[in-house]
Amino acid sequence: MRETAASERLTRDKQEVISLTQKLVRIPSVYKLNDPDGNEQKVALFMTGYLRQMGVDVHVEEVVPGRPNVIGILDSGKPGKTLLFEGHTDVVTEGDLSSWKYPPFSGEIVDGRMYGRGTNDTKGNLAAAVTAVHSIIKDREVFRGKIILCIPCDEEGLMIGIKHFIKRGWAEGVDGAIICEPGENNLCITQKGAMRVIVKTFGKMAHGAMPLSGINPNTRMAKIIVELEKLENAEKERLGKHPYLGWPSITPTILRAPVEGEPQINVMPDQCMTTLDIRTVPGQDHGVLLEQIQDIFANLKKTDPDFRAEAELIEDRPWTKTDRNDPVVRAVDKAYRDVTGKEPIYYGVPGATDGTFLHLAGVPIITIGAGDREIPHHINEYIDLDELAEVTEIYRSAALAFLNG
Repeated sequence: MRETAASERLTRDKQEVISLTQKLVRIPSVYKLNDPDGNEQKVALFMTGYLRQMGVDVHVEEVVPGRPNVIGILDSGKPGKTLLFEGHTDVVTEGDLSSWKYPPFSGEIVDGRMYGRGTNDTKGNLAAAVTAVHSIIKDREVFRGKIILCIPCDEEGLMIGIKHFIKRGWAEGVDGAIICEPGENNLCITQKGAMRVIVKTFGKMAHGAMPLSGINPNTRMAKIIVELEKLENAEKERLGKHPYLGWPSITPTILRAPVEGEPQINVMPDQCMTTLDIRTVPGQDHGVLLEQIQDIFANLKKTDPDFRAEAELIEDRPWTKTDRNDPVVRAVDKAYRDVTGKEPIYYGVPGATDGTFLHLAGVPIITIGAGDREIPHHINEYIDLDELAEVTEIYRSAALAFLNG
């Protein structure tokens, strides 16, 4: 391609990805139960129209009422591999509006950055994937196989969107997936696993002035939390610091007593509850970790006949790892080098993504996207527009490299 033509394309695609990101950010999609103005449906409908105008075959599937997935397919009509781009439509709460420098759903552009909820996680990167595919269409690029744009709901919750996508068979025959999440355009080939556990301790309600007439579930929970910290430290010592993911962790988050009803300072409750956000790295077995938690309960009961506790696993997302020689990784590696002229930085994703479940379905994944990895869910979330344009070109180049070998 002539140098002038390439420059014109880069300018064209940068303008489109900025415009599309801004339009997406201006459609609030914080999921709120029974709130038609606070879910992903409006973004999904917008994307449906946008993809159809591009000439992409579009399928819309309602996962639960008001929460659809959008699937776009660009088929070359020639036999070949299938590449999937994945980027979700939902965003987390904006929090305290008064704390934002610019309105969270304005998509305000200042000094080369766009501000707003979802700019970074991950509407900017979703827009980059869509723009990359649109660029291939506009330039009538020749390729084999097909590209799937997977645009699911509910990545920030229990990931029901990607689970539905897989259950419906869309992941079958996919040879590689690029997960469009913020990571400073690093090539992330591993990601932490996640376990969500509810722990409850049981006691006997009593007057705070006469605690010996009851059984205090709070002191029992305190002992569990101390033992969990010991378990976390033992796992850190056993595994060391992962080069891409850092340390494993066991984090108590919510702590509540009583579990139901109004608390009173002079009433000892009958139950206490905590939630655990457990993040794992390669080398950890989730089943073994659950057994170790049960062992903590058993050991505490040996010295306390009134001790009673239970643990319920409500979400299980294993860690993932993709070989650097996998074709999808090699394609992104080549694209990064071609676009930037630099050596790629390999890294990992500190949290789980929809790619977790694609990995479980047998799809090799790599995560790459624009945006500071520590900015998601922050007040004054933003994305650097030059970085966003760069990843758009990386997505485009990677798709052609992967599909054309």
